[in-house]
Amino acid sequence: MPHILVAEDDATTREMIRGILTKEGYEVSTAADGMSALRTLKKKNFDLVLLDIWMPKMSGLGLIGTLHGEKHIPKIIVMTSDKTSDTVLNSLRGQVYQFLSKPVDAQTLISTVDNALSEDPAIPPIEVLSANKHWVELLVPCERSVVSRVQSFLSRLETDLPADVMEKVGYAFRELLNNAIEWGGHLDPNLKVRISYIRTRKLLMYRLDDPGPGFKMEDLKHAAVSNPADDPMAHMTVREQKGLRPGGLGLMLTQQLVDELVYNEARNEVVLIKYL
Repeated sequence: MPHILVAEDDATTREMIRGILTKEGYEVSTAADGMSALRTLKKKNFDLVLLDIWMPKMSGLGLIGTLHGEKHIPKIIVMTSDKTSDTVLNSLRGQVYQFLSKPVDAQTLISTVDNALSEDPAIPPIEVLSANKHWVELLVPCERSVVSRVQSFLSRLETDLPADVMEKVGYAFRELLNNAIEWGGHLDPNLKVRISYIRTRKLLMYRLDDPGPGFKMEDLKHAAVSNPADDPMAHMTVREQKGLRPGGLGLMLTQQLVDELVYNEARNEVVLIKYL
């Protein structure tokens, strides 16, 4: 049975989380401050830690730093109401599994914990190449679950933007990253997609570089972006002939949601730009 440590300053939140996870069949221990959590972790190997950032005696980020170099480091999910870029970026540097904003609803908590514990331990971690609020650069393994994890961090650097802009950019980024992982990396977690997030006063830019050879637009007959003007549903016939599931609208929608979408010659690198 997976063993989870809930390190949380607020007693009500701590017991609420413990109760939810206990009902799901997990073995749960708790700690009210960073030092207690550290002592508990040194006594027993845990599979997962749900970690509050601002705790007395030792902060969550301080605890993460202390664990570096230990023989056994559990997966860590950070929980906090702090939405500042420094907290998000320091969590990224600490290679935490995912970032949850408080208050955390029960369903989100359960699904995030289940995903973290079910992930193959052989999947490489997300590598942080740069982490400041203007330029974040990551190397991520070509595995589907990484998409929501990366977005849980990067979307929190955009909270000052209008909600509709965040939604549009979020959809476009997810679509491009899913394509890079599935078609460029063929879902091989040993291959990596390089992601750059660049933010200035005037624009938000994502750049994705996948490990594949690229593609040709003429080969995308199964995608709506290739439809002739007089037949906007032509791709559906192609998808049916190929035995593909209904869909193929992602790239076309992405082009409509952002201001610029630019590919390199091979089309294995793409830049998404939204002007602010």
